[in-house]
Amino acid sequence: MDTPPSVVQFRRNFREKRIPGYYSSTLHFILTVVASLIVAIYCLFRLKDVRPLEWLTLPISFLYANLTEYVAHRYPMHRPMPGLRLVYAGHTLDHHHFFTHDSMEMDGPRDMVIILFPPVMLLFFFGVFGFPVAFLLGALISANVGYLFLAVAMGYYFNYELFHLAYHMPETSFVGRLPFMNKLRSLHTRHHDLQLMSKYCFNITYPICDFLFGTLTPRARSNG
Repeated sequence: MDTPPSVVQFRRNFREKRIPGYYSSTLHFILTVVASLIVAIYCLFRLKDVRPLEWLTLPISFLYANLTEYVAHRYPMHRPMPGLRLVYAGHTLDHHHFFTHDSMEMDGPRDMVIILFPPVMLLFFFGVFGFPVAFLLGALISANVGYLFLAVAMGYYFNYELFHLAYHMPETSFVGRLPFMNKLRSLHTRHHDLQLMSKYCFNITYPICDFLFGTLTPRARSNG
């Protein structure tokens, strides 16, 4: 499918005015995706004699991360809120006009600048949603629970970034042809319809909260 002229023009303007010449997609990938994985692995190596009940931290933390993803995406990323207008502008006004439901594929690696979160967001996520909660859990329950929580939180961030990048890669790529990826990509494509983006498909990874809160419908127009 040919990219609509309006999207072509938006991308051209964005690349000329918003992507600096020194931008490195490789460094961006390392500072966001790889860094989060390193923290998750470090936490797992800190575990000692984990008790059976402590392992419950894994599913509970996963559901917490899925809910955090859903709420953050549904509200500040799609609704201008005091103090968070830059988040709304970067996502709704930029990302959703750079990629629309009929033009989801990036043209080259430099387009990662508008797909991956900026590195500062990893620090924000770690400092606000990750470490403080992990510290409290470690102090109130056990060190293992704190480390397990932080491992899941950072691993989920890693998962989020990889999946989101995959949705905007060519469908003919290795990642794009994975069966489970095709289904998740179709949900994200539905979300990128400008008429539907503020109402449906807010989970980028696993549509658990979308299912629970009834935001999976209607069917994607691009998929029949």
